[in-house]
Amino acid sequence: MISQATLVSPCLAALQEELLYGNHTALVTFWREITAQGAPLIETIPGDDIHVLVTFLWQATEEIQNVVVAGALVGWNISENQMSRMLNTDLWYKTYIMRSDTRAIYRFSPNDTLLPWSIDNMEERLAACRRDPLNPRTFLFPRNQEDPWSSEIHMSALELPAAPLQPWIMPRAGVPKGELKLHHIHSHMLRNSRRAWVYTPPGYEPSAEPYGLLLLFDGSAYLELIPTPTILDNLLAEGLLPPMVAVMLDSPPESRNHELTCHRLFVDFLVQELVPWLRRHYYITADPMKTIVGGSSAGGLTAAYTGLHASEIFGNVLS
Repeated sequence: MISQATLVSPCLAALQEELLYGNHTALVTFWREITAQGAPLIETIPGDDIHVLVTFLWQATEEIQNVVVAGALVGWNISENQMSRMLNTDLWYKTYIMRSDTRAIYRFSPNDTLLPWSIDNMEERLAACRRDPLNPRTFLFPRNQEDPWSSEIHMSALELPAAPLQPWIMPRAGVPKGELKLHHIHSHMLRNSRRAWVYTPPGYEPSAEPYGLLLLFDGSAYLELIPTPTILDNLLAEGLLPPMVAVMLDSPPESRNHELTCHRLFVDFLVQELVPWLRRHYYITADPMKTIVGGSSAGGLTAAYTGLHASEIFGNVLS
């Protein structure tokens, strides 16, 4: 993804020229078309089959000082992500060069403080951001039921024309479904409790060969943001995975950032408390080559750390 201060959308360049010539109805027509087709504005680049121009748009309904595109998609450098205002109109815009197979989420920060993003102000800054009102595609981060201070977060979704298909994420008619059960697991070592959702595959029967184990951190995310049980159902039905038990393990909100940052005591909890509990309650393998630990972001870091320090249990890592 490339951002340049001088990067201009051909469509917006033509619009600005019309406005400079006094054709003010051109802006009305532009907004009508964007409302109909949805934002952001996507344009091809002549001679480039890999990238496209992506222009984020903000229609100001009141006087504002600035608008910033926010999110990991564009990075956290404020100066590189400020929108420009077209002449003295209600149109603010920012153009990037992106791979045409991009799929990501983003938000806008109108009247941003323009202070650098940091761990200390991240929560407050994100709370002030808004989804793109011109983009009908949204992505919902549900409220964490274990955190009384959390709330729903609505993001805008960007899905460019060549974004890869996701054939496994939707339920399919006729595909047998596994069973999902919620447990609350207490740790004497960590002195806290956490939720753990355990998926057992269709036809689960504790009498044949022990089942493989998949352990995923940030468990609620692998249910609410990523439909893991549906994905497993579909992959199993296609014969692309052997039957396995999947455990989606949460961390308490107040201790997640500590537990999922290479915390050796957390790995000890997995090895000495969680896995023995799972083996008592579920018919799972003791073979590390059939055991997977995985996660993303801090969960991915912890998955790699766990595989390094507990390879006798977890022989495979998804990070």
